[in-house]
Parts: sequence; C-alpha cells; structure tokens
Amino acid sequence: MDIPPKNLKSQYGEFQIDVPRDRNGEFEPKLIPKYQRDISGIEEKVISLYARGMSTRDIHDQLNDLYGIEVSAEMVSKITDKILPQVKEWESRPLNPVYPFVFMDCIHYKVREDERILSHAAYVVLGVTIDGHNILSITVGANETSRFWLGMLNDLHNRGVKDVLFFCLDGLPGFKEAIQAVFPKAEIQRCVIHMLRNSFKYVSYKDLKKFASDFKAVYNAPNETSALSELETLKET
Repeated sequence: MDIPPKNLKSQYGEFQIDVPRDRNGEFEPKLIPKYQRDISGIEEKVISLYARGMSTRDIHDQLNDLYGIEVSAEMVSKITDKILPQVKEWESRPLNPVYPFVFMDCIHYKVREDERILSHAAYVVLGVTIDGHNILSITVGANETSRFWLGMLNDLHNRGVKDVLFFCLDGLPGFKEAIQAVFPKAEIQRCVIHMLRNSFKYVSYKDLKKFASDFKAVYNAPNETSALSELETLKET
C-alpha cells in the first residue's frame, strides 16, 4: 500500500516528505516525530514571547504582523502549556545538601486581573556554591510575608538542603525567626544595600550624593579596624 507524502510547514515554506514504514508499523521517526507537521520553530518563538510577559492575544497579533502566520490565541495557549511539566520538574528538582551562601529577596510587580491592577511578589532564592550560583526557587505570592518565606524554606529542606552557612536577606519582620526554625545553625547577614538605604534616610537630599560616595570607604574596608577608622573620618566630615 502506498503511503501518502507528509506535508510540512517550515520557515522556508511548505514541502513534502516520504515517511518510511516497516511491515509491523513500529518505526518511530526521530528527526520529525509522528503527527508533527510544523518545523518552522514557531513554538520556540511563542514561548520566547510568552516568557517576556506578552499575553496570548498579543502573541497572536505579533506573529501575524511579523511573519504572516495565523495562530489562534487558543493554539498559543496550548503551546505555552507544554512547558508546564518542565516547570514542575524544575520546581521539585533535588538540591545540594550544603550551600555556603543563599540570597533571599522578593521582586514586586503589577498584573492586571479581572480589570483590576494587583500587586504580586516573586520570591527568589539564589544559592552560591564553589562552582557558581543558580536560582534554587521562584514562587509567586500575593505579597511578601515571613510566613510565606517559611514555607519556601521548608520546601528547600525537603528538596535536600541540609545546611546553609550564610543567609543574606533584608529586614522583613519575622524573616530571621523563619530561617532559624528550619536552619537553626545558619548565620544571618543583613543585605548591605538595605542597610545603606536605611542610613540614607537620615541624610538631607542635598548631601546624599556626597555622603553615599564617602560611605563606600566604610563598607568596602578590608577589616573591622579599618572600617571603624573610616567611620570616624565620615563622622567628622
């Protein structure tokens, strides 16, 4: 029995291929899998645009304007849904048992939901090892709270993190207690940037730029003795 050729769409136009077939129908093509009829890379483009924050309707309009490709918003949604299993796998992947440094902070952003502008927070955990650094976890919540951070800390522990030498974080109330509940032996270090901002609150705006420049000599000092000396000089100034 003759097998009809398979029509494919590519970035260079449409063309046909003949797919081999064995007597038992068990042949599995590797380069172009069964039922795939589009090799134009459109799925990668859709996911890339979606990752940049575009809605499914905006992606539909952009693809039509730039490439003349008609992809419905429903099809865009189906393409983006394909990465959900990969996201779940990344979120639950095992972690190292020990991290020398872990930075924890929140990114606040606005989203439109049901014709309203709402504020959300992306909780980000960055781990540092001797081989480099990588994102351990990103979780979206309504707003930043120590209770939410506690849940994320327990998740890190359940994924294999047994000890952290230093946590670097801001001054969110209850944050320190949440860390100590899960990693009681870890040292906690306040983020230098947040401490600087707290210091700048007490300086008049006209002196702020000069003060910030002079203050670098304090927190960039090689040791405590040198830092205290620079601090005395700053006080005199």
